Amino acid sequence: MRVPESALEVLPTEMRKIISRRAVAELVPDQIINIGTGIPNENIGPIIAEEGLSDIVTITVESGIYGGVPAGTIDFGISRNAQALISHDRQFEFYNGAGIDYTFMGAGELDQYGNVNATKMGRKAPGAGGFIDITATAKNVIFCSSFTGGGLKTSFSEDGVKIEQEGKFKKLVKEVQQISYNGKLALERGQNMLYVTERAVFKLTEKGVMLIEVAKGVDVQRDILDQMEFTPLIADELKYTSTDFYREGACGLRTLIERNKDSR
Repeated sequence: MRVPESALEVLPTEMRKIISRRAVAELVPDQIINIGTGIPNENIGPIIAEEGLSDIVTITVESGIYGGVPAGTIDFGISRNAQALISHDRQFEFYNGAGIDYTFMGAGELDQYGNVNATKMGRKAPGAGGFIDITATAKNVIFCSSFTGGGLKTSFSEDGVKIEQEGKFKKLVKEVQQISYNGKLALERGQNMLYVTERAVFKLTEKGVMLIEVAKGVDVQRDILDQMEFTPLIADELKYTSTDFYREGACGLRTLIERNKDSR
């Protein structure tokens, strides 16, 4: 489908978009990325369009799409203004051949071993789709998730994040219900894995899951550690998430991504 760029929807600045902005901030120029269902597919494509990143980042979707703005929810797998469309099986030859620099995936649970569950939530088991093939070979795997689930309400300002209502259930657990992404194997492969939420960012290290960044306005003990079933490692230099991600309109991701190239 072809539509004028001016007709593309600009998403409201709320939690899922803010999580996705923080995830996209990990990119460097000239990368081929994949986006999965959930928070990434509903937000990252529109963010890349809004921030003017389509000339330095190539989006792919497992259905065979390259470029454009992928659709979300039940329309996952199609795109507006795509540059190319190849067959599904050819796309997975590219993925299995380690063609992806970054993949952005939704997640349901993270455990103390760096395992992620994205395939079984209670009695619901939607299955893996292309999740396992893609996350097994991507060089960088970035999971996007709310910190807790079931009724979480948040607000954002220049002062940081305010947890107005905590979620009913924890997503950072001792052991996941089902291993969709294996932390031990990821470390053996040398993958860079991050788990991005609205209030904290975690990195998988050789010693375990490490808290590396927190949002301003949150209390580390009350809002992070007490809402987890395990105690993570904590970085010696704990960073604060930039409040620029909470702004209405473009938040300067292009400048940040171009700056990343010089710092890595």
